[in-house]
Amino acid sequence: MVNQGERPLDKSMDAGRRRALRYLAALGAAPLLAPFASFAQTSSPLITRAIPSSGERLPVVGLGSWITFNVGNDRVALDRCTEVVRAFFASGGRLIDSSPMYGSSQNTIGYALGKLPKPLPVFAADKVWTASGADRAAQIEESRGEWGVERFDLLQVHNLLSWDAHLPSLFAMKKTGRVRYVGVTTSHGRRHGELENIMRREPLDFVQLTYNPVDREAEERLLPLAQDRGMAVIVNRPFQQGSLIARVEPHPVPAWASEIGARSWAQLIIKFIISHPAVTCAIPATSAATHARENMDAARGSLPDAAMRRRIADHIARL
Repeated sequence: MVNQGERPLDKSMDAGRRRALRYLAALGAAPLLAPFASFAQTSSPLITRAIPSSGERLPVVGLGSWITFNVGNDRVALDRCTEVVRAFFASGGRLIDSSPMYGSSQNTIGYALGKLPKPLPVFAADKVWTASGADRAAQIEESRGEWGVERFDLLQVHNLLSWDAHLPSLFAMKKTGRVRYVGVTTSHGRRHGELENIMRREPLDFVQLTYNPVDREAEERLLPLAQDRGMAVIVNRPFQQGSLIARVEPHPVPAWASEIGARSWAQLIIKFIISHPAVTCAIPATSAATHARENMDAARGSLPDAAMRRRIADHIARL
């Protein structure tokens, strides 16, 4: 099994990854803050989407932390994850997503943010994951302390757990400025019917769900509903925790992928996801800085139109 942070590298590393390695080496000799400010000025601009409830724009590729950032107190692994976050910011990234459910991932993010020069462009997205409403405030504060941020930009009810108990308090936090946005999450294609009902009755800023060229159930009702209701959409498990990459990696990237600037399977999959007009941000996770940069590069250049989207999905289905 290959997880989404450890994709097998093609033996003939493509030009994009060679450039990424050269850029990473250059970071060691350059002022650390410079990449955060200058990368977007020297590269093609990132595609961004507006959060419907505010108009604030976010890059369409973010960073997940499930599994890949659950490294405990391993200093080598912590430093490796710090380089992932550094590369992510240097490439123009903003939204990082985590949860109390993700082991030590929150602490890893806090370690990385503490090592990097300030100010940081982070859009901090975390979750509430407790069955008891009484435990909510303590968990949020513990999570905030792990990250080391003044407040979260987005708090989400993780996998709809006790959503009816948590949402009123999260909306109250938003009203008093203790959080900027409120949302709910699902994953693995579960509980879509319940999610749809919540989306119809609650004034959510964000929903998070699973979507990729193989897992497409969200196209039927949830993504159109998000557009109709003015809700931002975060897409988790874009690579099916690596199993989708493992499935396609033995096959060559189709030549026609170059028409939209996709140089790898990961970029082709991400471009498929973010080309849906309802999607605000996809959050691939990785433990490799080169992959973080490769993922962010998928948010540059062209995106597939409807015909190309069908071509991508059909091609992967046949593999």
